[in-house]
Amino acid sequence: MSHKFDSSILREYDIRGIVGGTVHAADARAIGRTLGTLVKRKGGKRVALGYDGRLSSPELAAACIEGLTAAGIDVLDIGLAATPMLYFAVYHLEADGGIQITGSHNPPDYNGFKMMMGKKSFFGADIQTLGAMAGKGDWETGQGKVEKRPILADYAARLLRDVKPGKKLKVAWDTGNGAVGVSIRAVVDKLEGEHFVLNEKVDGTFPAHHPDPTVPKNLEQLIAEVKKQGCDLGIAFDGDGDRIGAVDGKGRILWGDQLLVLWSRDVLKSRPGATIIADVKASQVLFDEIAKAGGKPMMFKTGHSLIKSKMAEVGAPLAGEMSGHVFFADTFYGFDDALYCGLRLLNIVANSKETLADMRDGLPQPVNTPELRFDCPDDQKFGVVEKVKARLQKDGANFSDIDGVRVSTKDGWWLLRASNTQPVLVARCEATDDAGLERLMADLKAALAACGVELPDDASSGHH
Repeated sequence: MSHKFDSSILREYDIRGIVGGTVHAADARAIGRTLGTLVKRKGGKRVALGYDGRLSSPELAAACIEGLTAAGIDVLDIGLAATPMLYFAVYHLEADGGIQITGSHNPPDYNGFKMMMGKKSFFGADIQTLGAMAGKGDWETGQGKVEKRPILADYAARLLRDVKPGKKLKVAWDTGNGAVGVSIRAVVDKLEGEHFVLNEKVDGTFPAHHPDPTVPKNLEQLIAEVKKQGCDLGIAFDGDGDRIGAVDGKGRILWGDQLLVLWSRDVLKSRPGATIIADVKASQVLFDEIAKAGGKPMMFKTGHSLIKSKMAEVGAPLAGEMSGHVFFADTFYGFDDALYCGLRLLNIVANSKETLADMRDGLPQPVNTPELRFDCPDDQKFGVVEKVKARLQKDGANFSDIDGVRVSTKDGWWLLRASNTQPVLVARCEATDDAGLERLMADLKAALAACGVELPDDASSGHH
């Protein structure tokens, strides 16, 4: 017995693909069997498992459990849950690993697996090892048992423990028919103030809108509710609850890097001088504001697993990504839990004389492009970035190459990196004014053109 995966599904941070196309129940069984084998060989015996609200999730979860138990691993089945609830379960139940069946924010026909080995992310080379072991049928055998472990009450109590009472707020929440619908009431019903929950019912067809809070059109319903109810703010989640989006009382979006400024100031009050990490896509404003608040800003690679590992290594109490993955390790576990992040945002607003809109207006307002994504084949994308880098070195440009190239000029900065998860190149520019932004875009286009790559016109749409 052995199992071969479609190579396209073994990605940098997780395993993910199209159900019935590249992902099948047999894959789930092999993932369970192989991860179970790895856990067992490390002396572990229990793995926590949860699944999101996608239509294919229960079937994949059942197959994954079969694989785990066949390797002799006992499964702690937490059932339908957001990804952060599974992470919590690994800590709370002292499991030796974890698997969450989730398609994250992908379209409804996708699904996949986010994994943990002990309390650490299982990613990169680990995933390639898992693929190779399954291909050889290098598996342990045994007879594990399955135990249902509902943890919602414990999870909600843990989140609520870090809530600071303050002025009563009106808040709109949009769970986007994603897995946070399972846990939202257990948390918001215990909060002061008034709370309005949209799209609470878990529905894997995502009837209201796509569950990705980094896309402005997915926040339109939340913005309308904030205005209708006169809310202080609104909070949105992605499909599996590990990414957050937010809007202020005027219905304006706060992006990941803007929210991180507010959280950084808050965390630095109790942890002065601490290192705070953000990815290369974040605004220069964030790095400057962390320093201004007495912290040490650190720019790092994009990717939730990579950032989590770096955080643990340097002992950072807070880290985050432009995409809305945010990690608190000051009084929390250091994993990305969007509902927890939402509560930490409420703490700040409830205990300030300023509104969230005031805080947003108080930030420097650079002009920037949204994330520009354009197609480039997987076998070429990293080569293009290397070519651009070689030219920059020759020209004596000022740049960071921690993840792709982030080039600083007197106008601001531009970024070019290869996506770890799709056949695309990602670019972004930020300047202090429109004229500077034009010059940065021209620099970026010229750097790409010199390597025979054209930046499509529709990629350079609008400001962030």
